Amino acid sequence: MKNYIDLIEQTFEFPQPEFKVENNELHFNDVPLMDIIKQYGTPLKLTYLPKISQNINKARGYFANAFKKHNYKGSYTYCYCTKSSHFSFVMEEALKAGVHMETSSSFDIPIVRKLEEKGLLTKQHYVICNGFKRPLYKKYINELINDGFENVIPILDNLNELEAYEEGATKPYKVGIRIASDEEPNFEFYTSRLGVRYNDAVDLYKEKIEPSKKATLKMLHFFINTGIKDTAYYWSELSRFMYKYCELKKLCPELDAVDIGGGFPIKTSLGFEYDYQYMVDQIVENIQWICQKNNVDVPNIFTEFGSYTVGESGATIYSIMDQKLQNDKELWYMIDGSFITHLPDVWGMNQKFILMAVNNWEEPFHKVNVGGLTCDSMDYYNSEAHSFEVFLPKVEPTTPQYIGFFHTGAYQESLGGYGGIQHCLIPAPKHVLIRKDKKGKVSSELFSDEQGSESMLKLLGY
Repeated sequence: MKNYIDLIEQTFEFPQPEFKVENNELHFNDVPLMDIIKQYGTPLKLTYLPKISQNINKARGYFANAFKKHNYKGSYTYCYCTKSSHFSFVMEEALKAGVHMETSSSFDIPIVRKLEEKGLLTKQHYVICNGFKRPLYKKYINELINDGFENVIPILDNLNELEAYEEGATKPYKVGIRIASDEEPNFEFYTSRLGVRYNDAVDLYKEKIEPSKKATLKMLHFFINTGIKDTAYYWSELSRFMYKYCELKKLCPELDAVDIGGGFPIKTSLGFEYDYQYMVDQIVENIQWICQKNNVDVPNIFTEFGSYTVGESGATIYSIMDQKLQNDKELWYMIDGSFITHLPDVWGMNQKFILMAVNNWEEPFHKVNVGGLTCDSMDYYNSEAHSFEVFLPKVEPTTPQYIGFFHTGAYQESLGGYGGIQHCLIPAPKHVLIRKDKKGKVSSELFSDEQGSESMLKLLGY
């Protein structure tokens, strides 16, 4: 192997659907990234909007195939987990693809209102309201119910939450119950802090929901932090959950849905392998088998995919400002941005994203560390999901070199405090949206410019 392109092609199956190289430069979903860089500069974040609807339709296809294979009689509903990215362009793209919404905060509800005003969301859409709810959140939920939103479903997270809807809702309404799953064996806690204990679910229904003249139990909710993985732990928790569903279904004929949460993984390495169809087949088969064993009808299935919906649409592009050899073997490529502020999962969770050079693919490669702008010693990136090292093209310090972190579209802006105060006052980068029309023509637009000093000064009281 001599050149960077040889390294990538011999290490992975390459090119891949999202990535290819033409004229020594990387294309992301057929978008020539150097053209975007020349137009907008760096650092920049970009969102390739068509990827959102592509992944939504893929997931629908997986469940449709599984339903057909197993002759499953329920329906499937795709909800988008808003906390992954609240941006208007994400919400609008997802809703155009026919999704429903899952919320986690009181401030999600004004977003619901705005989307309804635009005609993108109707009062027939499902709005699944999760989270441990403060009074304002419950007030907003009651207002949606009273305004005729037919499928608002607050998911009860504790034994006393129902009282707020009994007092504030003037119309009949639906509720769900979140079941507190056991955490993975290596977690610090045995049981999730979220949801109602398994032993309390039946009593909650009998003592509070069943006597109500307004509330109807329609959904049981399930989620585990590890996501949907082919492990004994996941299947054990899903089975336990379904047995509780069957127990409640026999008491409450109106209960007809399970929400199995989110958890589809996204590609964080060029060597990523995950059989989505197999996992969906197994989920559907397990749910159906347990229901048949307990002589109850199968439920309608809801999911709340967040990262899977939006993660693979995003990329973060930097230029290498300088090279620094700090000793006889540690070479640093210094970027014009910060991992701590722009990609906080790298710093906070040791998350790996796909890292590749944007240009100079025909140049030799060498091992490097990638350093960010802040004064924090943890502002660096030096290993990949498939390797303990990072390799990038070997170029002269005066030669422009651009690099991209890919599939960064979920959580990074919200965790990094978009538009707020960043560590060392590193500004939020410019954000570019990329669209593709029906004829395949690509267009871009600037959603927001790089954060300016005036906005920071105002926030700091100057």
